[in-house]
Amino acid sequence: MKSIAVLPGDGIGPEVVDAALPVIEKLGLPLDFRFGDIGWECWRSGGDPVPEQTWQLLSETDTCLLGAITSKPLREAEDELADGLRGTGLRFVSPVVQLRQRLGLYANVRPVADLDHGRFDFVVIRENTEGLYAGLDFHGLDPALWEAVRTHPNAAASGAADTSVTLRLQTRFGIDRLLRFGFEYARSHGYRLLTLVDKPNVLRNSSHHLRERLELMATEYPEIETEILNVDAVALWMVRRPERFGVLVAENMFGDILSDLGAGVMGGLGLASSGNIGDQGSYFEPVHGSAPGMAGQGRANPVATLLTVAQLLNHLDLPVPAGQLREAVATVVRARRTVTYDLGGTATTRQAADAVAHELGATTAHFEEQR
Repeated sequence: MKSIAVLPGDGIGPEVVDAALPVIEKLGLPLDFRFGDIGWECWRSGGDPVPEQTWQLLSETDTCLLGAITSKPLREAEDELADGLRGTGLRFVSPVVQLRQRLGLYANVRPVADLDHGRFDFVVIRENTEGLYAGLDFHGLDPALWEAVRTHPNAAASGAADTSVTLRLQTRFGIDRLLRFGFEYARSHGYRLLTLVDKPNVLRNSSHHLRERLELMATEYPEIETEILNVDAVALWMVRRPERFGVLVAENMFGDILSDLGAGVMGGLGLASSGNIGDQGSYFEPVHGSAPGMAGQGRANPVATLLTVAQLLNHLDLPVPAGQLREAVATVVRARRTVTYDLGGTATTRQAADAVAHELGATTAHFEEQR
Protein backbone atom coordinates (compact mmCIF):
# COMPACT_ATOMS: atom_id res chain seq x y z
CA MET A 1 0.00 0.00 0.00
CA LYS A 2 1.24 3.46 -0.92
CA SER A 3 0.97 6.26 1.63
CA ILE A 4 0.21 9.87 0.72
CA ALA A 5 0.62 12.89 2.96
CA VAL A 6 -2.33 15.23 2.30
CA LEU A 7 -1.66 18.87 3.16
CA PRO A 8 -4.77 20.93 2.23
CA GLY A 9 -3.12 24.24 3.12
CA ASP A 10 -4.74 27.65 2.72
CA GLY A 11 -7.37 29.54 0.74
CA ILE A 12 -9.07 27.30 -1.81
CA GLY A 13 -6.63 24.48 -1.04
CA PRO A 14 -8.92 22.68 1.46
CA GLU A 15 -11.89 23.06 -0.92
CA VAL A 16 -10.24 21.52 -3.97
CA VAL A 17 -8.64 18.74 -1.93
CA ASP A 18 -11.94 17.97 -0.20
CA ALA A 19 -13.66 17.77 -3.59
CA ALA A 20 -10.93 15.59 -5.11
CA LEU A 21 -10.68 12.93 -2.40
CA PRO A 22 -14.06 11.23 -3.13
CA VAL A 23 -13.04 11.06 -6.80
CA ILE A 24 -9.80 9.29 -5.84
CA GLU A 25 -11.74 6.88 -3.63
CA LYS A 26 -13.86 5.99 -6.67
CA LEU A 27 -10.73 4.43 -8.20
CA GLY A 28 -10.60 1.87 -5.38
CA LEU A 29 -6.83 2.03 -4.97
CA PRO A 30 -4.78 0.74 -2.02
CA LEU A 31 -3.80 4.20 -0.82
CA ASP A 32 -3.30 5.36 2.75
CA PHE A 33 -4.08 9.08 3.13
CA ARG A 34 -2.49 10.78 6.12
CA PHE A 35 -3.41 14.39 6.81
CA GLY A 36 -1.18 17.18 8.06
CA ASP A 37 -0.96 20.95 8.39
CA ILE A 38 0.94 23.50 6.37
CA GLY A 39 0.65 27.16 5.48
CA TRP A 40 -0.45 30.51 6.74
CA GLU A 41 -2.34 29.48 9.90
CA CYS A 42 0.68 27.45 10.99
CA TRP A 43 2.81 30.56 10.56
CA ARG A 44 0.42 32.85 12.40
CA SER A 45 -0.05 30.59 15.40
CA GLY A 46 3.32 28.86 15.63
CA GLY A 47 5.84 30.95 13.71
CA ASP A 48 6.62 28.29 11.11
CA PRO A 49 4.46 27.51 8.05
CA VAL A 50 5.84 23.96 8.00
CA PRO A 51 5.57 22.52 11.54
CA GLU A 52 7.94 19.82 12.69
CA GLN A 53 5.14 17.24 12.78
CA THR A 54 4.55 17.87 9.08
CA TRP A 55 8.19 17.13 8.30
CA GLN A 56 7.81 13.92 10.27
CA LEU A 57 4.71 13.02 8.25
CA LEU A 58 6.55 13.66 4.98
CA SER A 59 9.39 11.39 6.09
CA GLU A 60 6.93 8.57 6.77
CA THR A 61 4.94 8.71 3.51
CA ASP A 62 5.69 7.90 -0.13
CA THR A 63 4.66 11.26 -1.59
CA CYS A 64 2.52 14.30 -0.86
CA LEU A 65 -0.61 15.99 -2.25
CA LEU A 66 -0.54 19.71 -1.45
CA GLY A 67 -3.69 21.80 -1.86
CA ALA A 68 -2.36 25.36 -1.92
CA ILE A 69 -0.39 27.69 0.33
CA THR A 70 -0.34 31.43 0.92
CA SER A 71 2.84 33.49 1.05
CA LYS A 72 3.08 37.18 1.90
CA PRO A 73 5.91 39.74 1.98
CA LEU A 74 8.07 39.92 5.10
CA ARG A 75 6.38 42.95 6.67
CA GLU A 76 2.86 41.57 6.27
CA ALA A 77 3.99 38.18 7.52
CA GLU A 78 5.44 39.74 10.67
CA ASP A 79 2.26 41.76 11.29
CA GLU A 80 0.03 38.68 11.21
CA LEU A 81 1.96 36.67 13.79
CA ALA A 82 0.29 35.94 17.12
CA ASP A 83 0.96 38.56 19.80
CA GLY A 84 3.64 36.60 21.60
CA LEU A 85 5.58 35.89 18.41
CA ARG A 86 5.87 39.35 16.87
CA GLY A 87 9.25 40.99 17.32
CA THR A 88 11.01 37.74 18.21
CA GLY A 89 13.10 37.56 15.04
CA LEU A 90 11.02 34.94 13.26
CA ARG A 91 11.39 35.14 9.48
CA PHE A 92 8.79 33.81 7.06
CA VAL A 93 10.15 31.37 4.50
CA SER A 94 7.73 30.13 1.84
CA PRO A 95 6.59 26.56 2.49
CA VAL A 96 7.16 25.77 -1.19
CA VAL A 97 10.78 26.90 -0.93
CA GLN A 98 11.22 24.89 2.29
CA LEU A 99 9.81 21.72 0.74
CA ARG A 100 11.90 21.98 -2.41
CA GLN A 101 15.13 22.72 -0.57
CA ARG A 102 14.84 20.32 2.36
CA LEU A 103 13.53 17.43 0.26
CA GLY A 104 15.92 18.08 -2.65
CA LEU A 105 13.13 18.47 -5.22
CA TYR A 106 15.08 19.82 -8.17
CA ALA A 107 12.64 19.08 -11.03
CA ASN A 108 9.33 20.92 -11.38
CA VAL A 109 7.23 18.95 -13.87
CA ARG A 110 4.37 20.82 -15.57
CA PRO A 111 2.36 18.88 -18.21
CA VAL A 112 0.69 20.95 -20.93
CA ALA A 113 -2.05 19.13 -22.83
CA ASP A 114 -5.04 20.03 -24.99
CA LEU A 115 -7.89 18.38 -23.10
CA ASP A 116 -10.49 19.55 -25.63
CA HIS A 117 -9.09 18.33 -28.95
CA GLY A 118 -5.84 16.47 -28.22
CA ARG A 119 -3.81 18.72 -30.55
CA PHE A 120 -0.78 18.91 -28.26
CA ASP A 121 0.69 17.12 -25.27
CA PHE A 122 4.07 18.24 -23.98
CA VAL A 123 5.76 18.96 -20.65
CA VAL A 124 7.86 21.76 -19.18
CA ILE A 125 10.54 20.59 -16.74
CA ARG A 126 11.87 23.49 -14.72
CA GLU A 127 15.00 23.38 -12.59
CA ASN A 128 14.05 24.22 -9.01
CA THR A 129 17.28 24.91 -7.12
CA GLU A 130 19.62 27.26 -8.97
CA GLY A 131 19.59 29.58 -12.01
CA LEU A 132 18.41 33.15 -11.47
CA TYR A 133 16.32 32.04 -8.47
CA ALA A 134 19.28 30.69 -6.49
CA GLY A 135 19.03 33.62 -4.05
CA LEU A 136 22.29 35.25 -5.14
CA ASP A 137 20.66 38.68 -5.31
CA PHE A 138 22.60 41.68 -4.03
CA HIS A 139 22.00 45.41 -3.58
CA GLY A 140 24.93 47.57 -2.56
CA LEU A 141 27.94 45.70 -3.88
CA ASP A 142 31.03 44.53 -2.06
CA PRO A 143 34.42 45.17 -3.72
CA ALA A 144 34.53 41.79 -5.46
CA LEU A 145 31.13 42.18 -7.12
CA TRP A 146 31.77 45.85 -7.85
CA GLU A 147 34.97 44.93 -9.67
CA ALA A 148 32.97 42.67 -11.98
CA VAL A 149 30.44 45.32 -13.01
CA ARG A 150 32.08 48.72 -12.47
CA THR A 151 32.93 49.21 -16.16
CA HIS A 152 29.28 49.10 -17.17
CA PRO A 153 28.31 52.74 -17.84
CA ASN A 154 25.10 52.52 -15.76
CA ALA A 155 26.98 51.03 -12.81
CA ALA A 156 29.70 53.65 -13.12
CA ALA A 157 27.06 56.40 -13.06
CA SER A 158 25.31 54.90 -10.00
CA GLY A 159 28.16 53.70 -7.80
CA ALA A 160 28.49 50.48 -5.81
CA ALA A 161 25.97 51.51 -3.14
CA ASP A 162 23.19 52.04 -5.69
CA THR A 163 23.81 49.06 -7.95
CA SER A 164 22.13 45.65 -7.73
CA VAL A 165 23.33 42.33 -9.14
CA THR A 166 21.62 38.96 -9.49
CA LEU A 167 23.85 36.00 -10.32
CA ARG A 168 22.62 33.10 -12.45
CA LEU A 169 24.05 30.01 -10.78
CA GLN A 170 24.46 27.00 -13.07
CA THR A 171 26.52 24.08 -11.87
CA ARG A 172 27.57 20.87 -13.56
CA PHE A 173 25.87 18.96 -10.74
CA GLY A 174 22.58 20.84 -11.13
CA ILE A 175 22.60 20.79 -14.94
CA ASP A 176 23.41 17.10 -15.21
CA ARG A 177 20.71 15.88 -12.85
CA LEU A 178 18.12 18.08 -14.56
CA LEU A 179 19.07 16.90 -18.05
CA ARG A 180 19.15 13.29 -16.86
CA PHE A 181 15.67 13.71 -15.43
CA GLY A 182 14.48 15.25 -18.72
CA PHE A 183 15.91 12.47 -20.86
CA GLU A 184 14.53 9.74 -18.59
CA TYR A 185 11.13 11.43 -18.56
CA ALA A 186 11.14 11.61 -22.36
CA ARG A 187 12.11 7.96 -22.65
CA SER A 188 9.55 6.69 -20.13
CA HIS A 189 6.69 8.80 -21.54
CA GLY A 190 7.34 8.17 -25.22
CA TYR A 191 8.59 11.63 -26.24
CA ARG A 192 11.13 11.80 -29.05
CA LEU A 193 12.22 15.45 -28.79
CA LEU A 194 13.94 17.21 -25.91
CA THR A 195 14.25 20.99 -26.21
CA LEU A 196 16.73 22.81 -24.00
CA VAL A 197 15.41 26.34 -23.53
CA ASP A 198 17.85 29.15 -22.79
CA LYS A 199 19.28 32.32 -24.35
CA PRO A 200 22.54 31.19 -25.96
CA ASN A 201 22.94 34.23 -28.22
CA VAL A 202 23.10 36.54 -25.15
CA LEU A 203 24.13 34.42 -22.14
CA ARG A 204 27.01 32.99 -24.10
CA ASN A 205 29.16 31.44 -21.38
CA SER A 206 26.51 29.89 -19.14
CA SER A 207 24.48 28.75 -22.15
CA HIS A 208 27.61 27.20 -23.66
CA HIS A 209 28.03 25.27 -20.41
CA LEU A 210 24.47 23.97 -20.80
CA ARG A 211 25.12 23.04 -24.43
CA GLU A 212 28.25 21.06 -23.62
CA ARG A 213 26.49 19.06 -20.91
CA LEU A 214 23.50 18.42 -23.20
CA GLU A 215 25.67 17.20 -26.08
CA LEU A 216 27.60 14.88 -23.78
CA MET A 217 24.52 13.34 -22.18
CA ALA A 218 22.57 13.06 -25.46
CA THR A 219 24.94 10.32 -26.61
CA GLU A 220 23.33 8.04 -24.00
CA TYR A 221 19.86 8.58 -25.48
CA PRO A 222 20.27 8.13 -29.25
CA GLU A 223 16.53 7.66 -29.81
CA ILE A 224 15.75 11.17 -28.51
CA GLU A 225 16.36 14.18 -30.74
CA THR A 226 17.67 17.33 -29.03
CA GLU A 227 17.66 21.04 -29.83
CA ILE A 228 18.57 24.29 -28.10
CA LEU A 229 16.20 27.22 -28.63
CA ASN A 230 15.98 30.80 -27.40
CA VAL A 231 13.39 31.23 -24.67
CA ASP A 232 11.58 34.02 -26.53
CA ALA A 233 11.25 31.88 -29.65
CA VAL A 234 9.90 29.02 -27.55
CA ALA A 235 7.31 31.34 -26.00
CA LEU A 236 6.12 32.28 -29.49
CA TRP A 237 5.95 28.71 -30.73
CA MET A 238 4.21 27.46 -27.59
CA VAL A 239 1.35 29.74 -28.62
CA ARG A 240 1.54 29.27 -32.40
CA ARG A 241 2.58 25.62 -32.71
CA PRO A 242 2.47 23.86 -29.33
CA GLU A 243 2.22 20.48 -31.06
CA ARG A 244 5.87 20.68 -32.14
CA PHE A 245 7.18 20.18 -28.59
CA GLY A 246 7.80 17.10 -26.46
CA VAL A 247 9.93 17.72 -23.35
CA LEU A 248 11.04 21.29 -22.63
CA VAL A 249 13.89 21.65 -20.11
CA ALA A 250 14.77 25.06 -18.72
CA GLU A 251 16.62 26.81 -15.91
CA ASN A 252 14.62 28.13 -12.98
CA MET A 253 13.32 31.52 -14.16
CA PHE A 254 12.82 30.62 -17.83
CA GLY A 255 11.02 27.44 -16.76
CA ASP A 256 8.85 29.40 -14.34
CA ILE A 257 7.68 31.76 -17.08
CA LEU A 258 7.17 29.08 -19.73
CA SER A 259 5.23 26.77 -17.42
CA ASP A 260 2.72 29.52 -16.65
CA LEU A 261 2.48 30.29 -20.36
CA GLY A 262 1.79 26.60 -20.84
CA ALA A 263 -1.11 26.85 -18.40
CA GLY A 264 -2.54 29.66 -20.52
CA VAL A 265 -2.10 27.67 -23.72
CA MET A 266 -4.07 24.75 -22.28
CA GLY A 267 -6.90 26.94 -21.00
CA GLY A 268 -5.91 28.49 -17.69
CA LEU A 269 -4.53 27.78 -14.24
CA GLY A 270 -7.66 25.80 -13.38
CA LEU A 271 -6.35 23.02 -15.65
CA ALA A 272 -2.67 23.13 -14.67
CA SER A 273 -1.06 20.43 -12.52
CA SER A 274 2.50 20.10 -11.30
CA GLY A 275 4.89 17.81 -9.53
CA ASN A 276 8.10 18.61 -7.67
CA ILE A 277 10.41 15.63 -7.77
CA GLY A 278 13.85 14.74 -6.47
CA ASP A 279 15.91 11.60 -6.18
CA GLN A 280 14.08 10.62 -2.98
CA GLY A 281 11.10 12.85 -2.16
CA SER A 282 8.26 14.46 -4.09
CA TYR A 283 5.12 16.51 -3.73
CA PHE A 284 2.33 17.37 -6.16
CA GLU A 285 0.17 20.49 -6.26
CA PRO A 286 -2.21 22.36 -8.56
CA VAL A 287 -0.56 25.43 -10.03
CA HIS A 288 -3.31 27.94 -9.25
CA GLY A 289 -2.19 28.86 -5.72
CA SER A 290 -4.35 29.62 -2.71
CA ALA A 291 -6.54 32.42 -4.22
CA PRO A 292 -7.61 33.66 -0.76
CA GLY A 293 -10.16 36.06 -2.23
CA MET A 294 -12.08 33.10 -3.64
CA ALA A 295 -11.94 30.89 -0.55
CA GLY A 296 -15.26 29.65 0.78
CA GLN A 297 -17.26 30.51 -2.34
CA GLY A 298 -17.31 27.04 -3.90
CA ARG A 299 -16.17 28.43 -7.26
CA ALA A 300 -12.63 27.04 -7.51
CA ASN A 301 -11.93 24.66 -10.37
CA PRO A 302 -11.03 21.19 -9.01
CA VAL A 303 -9.72 19.97 -12.37
CA ALA A 304 -6.14 21.11 -11.70
CA THR A 305 -6.13 19.13 -8.45
CA LEU A 306 -7.59 16.05 -10.16
CA LEU A 307 -4.97 16.22 -12.92
CA THR A 308 -2.36 16.67 -10.19
CA VAL A 309 -3.62 13.46 -8.60
CA ALA A 310 -3.29 11.71 -11.97
CA GLN A 311 0.30 12.93 -12.17
CA LEU A 312 0.90 11.69 -8.62
CA LEU A 313 -0.53 8.25 -9.47
CA ASN A 314 1.80 7.97 -12.46
CA HIS A 315 4.71 8.78 -10.14
CA LEU A 316 3.57 5.94 -7.86
CA ASP A 317 3.66 3.51 -10.84
CA LEU A 318 -0.13 3.40 -11.14
CA PRO A 319 -0.48 4.40 -14.82
CA VAL A 320 -3.83 2.69 -15.48
CA PRO A 321 -5.87 4.54 -12.82
CA ALA A 322 -3.93 7.71 -13.71
CA GLY A 323 -5.08 7.32 -17.31
CA GLN A 324 -8.64 6.60 -16.22
CA LEU A 325 -8.73 9.77 -14.16
CA ARG A 326 -7.26 11.90 -16.94
CA GLU A 327 -9.77 10.54 -19.45
CA ALA A 328 -12.68 11.22 -17.10
CA VAL A 329 -11.45 14.78 -16.55
CA ALA A 330 -11.03 15.34 -20.28
CA THR A 331 -14.55 14.07 -20.95
CA VAL A 332 -16.05 16.53 -18.47
CA VAL A 333 -13.95 19.43 -19.80
CA ARG A 334 -14.90 18.68 -23.42
CA ALA A 335 -18.59 18.43 -22.63
CA ARG A 336 -18.62 21.83 -20.84
CA ARG A 337 -21.88 20.91 -19.10
CA THR A 338 -20.57 20.71 -15.53
CA VAL A 339 -17.56 22.99 -15.33
CA THR A 340 -16.71 26.01 -13.18
CA TYR A 341 -16.90 29.66 -14.17
CA ASP A 342 -13.35 29.86 -15.58
CA LEU A 343 -14.28 27.32 -18.25
CA GLY A 344 -17.53 29.07 -19.08
CA GLY A 345 -19.80 27.09 -16.77
CA THR A 346 -21.78 27.61 -13.58
CA ALA A 347 -20.90 24.46 -11.63
CA THR A 348 -19.60 24.59 -8.08
CA THR A 349 -16.32 23.01 -7.05
CA ARG A 350 -18.14 19.98 -5.71
CA GLN A 351 -20.42 19.63 -8.73
CA ALA A 352 -17.49 19.69 -11.15
CA ALA A 353 -15.64 17.03 -9.13
CA ASP A 354 -18.78 14.91 -8.88
CA ALA A 355 -19.12 15.03 -12.67
CA VAL A 356 -15.61 13.58 -12.99
CA ALA A 357 -16.46 10.88 -10.44
CA HIS A 358 -19.55 9.99 -12.49
CA GLU A 359 -17.47 9.70 -15.66
CA LEU A 360 -14.97 7.42 -13.94
CA GLY A 361 -17.48 4.55 -14.07
CA ALA A 362 -17.63 4.65 -17.88
CA THR A 363 -13.90 5.32 -18.16
CA THR A 364 -13.02 2.34 -15.98
CA ALA A 365 -15.23 0.08 -18.09
CA HIS A 366 -13.52 1.36 -21.26
CA PHE A 367 -10.05 0.62 -19.86
CA GLU A 368 -11.13 -2.87 -18.79
CA GLU A 369 -12.33 -3.61 -22.32
CA GLN A 370 -8.94 -2.62 -23.71
CA ARG A 371 -6.93 -4.80 -21.35
